[in-house]
Amino acid sequence: MTITITAFESSPDRGKGLARDMRVRWALEEVGQPYDVRLVSFAEMKQPAHCALHPFGQIPTYEEGGLALFETGAIIFHIADRHAGLLPDEPNARARAITWMFAAVNTVEPPILDLVTVKLLEGDKPWAEQRLSLVQDRIRARLADLSAYLGDAEWLDGAFSAGDLMMVTVLLRLSASGLLVEYPNLAAYVARGEARPAYQRAFADQLAVFTAASTG
Repeated sequence: MTITITAFESSPDRGKGLARDMRVRWALEEVGQPYDVRLVSFAEMKQPAHCALHPFGQIPTYEEGGLALFETGAIIFHIADRHAGLLPDEPNARARAITWMFAAVNTVEPPILDLVTVKLLEGDKPWAEQRLSLVQDRIRARLADLSAYLGDAEWLDGAFSAGDLMMVTVLLRLSASGLLVEYPNLAAYVARGEARPAYQRAFADQLAVFTAASTG
């Protein structure tokens, strides 16, 4: 059965690898599974056909035979559960890797997304500067805890796993903020993720979509 995912026809991240289909592309590359990509416009994302796959009219979606999934955490868990390479076989290590998947999207990502909201949508508000400072402090608190846990380890729990994949893609959203470089071991951790051949293939494929859209 062919796997099909959806992605932005014209990504707002301008090919920087921040759109969430990047997580799914990377996971599929790590486990060696081929996939097709169906590009959708912002208008198409809100149409009934797409909303039948993603009730909130977003990307990515994942289709395989009669299965349709949305939410990157659920999609990547499904990929990792079905194909070897992203979750350990040992039950306790497997459970810890899944825990880190949840930690990435439930604990670390929310304040990072708040930073994007403050800068892009609330920058003209009279309270924006104060809120920005508060959000940055919340992010630093999360990063400090994560940095202390990681220490000088290569990955979060032994070998690279879906937990690292999710965490690296979350932390990448901080690349332009200057916050990540305050924690050298986290910056190095992200760089290791970006250096993986599977990440490089996924990034090149996503960048090609933006390049084609901007020159077409």
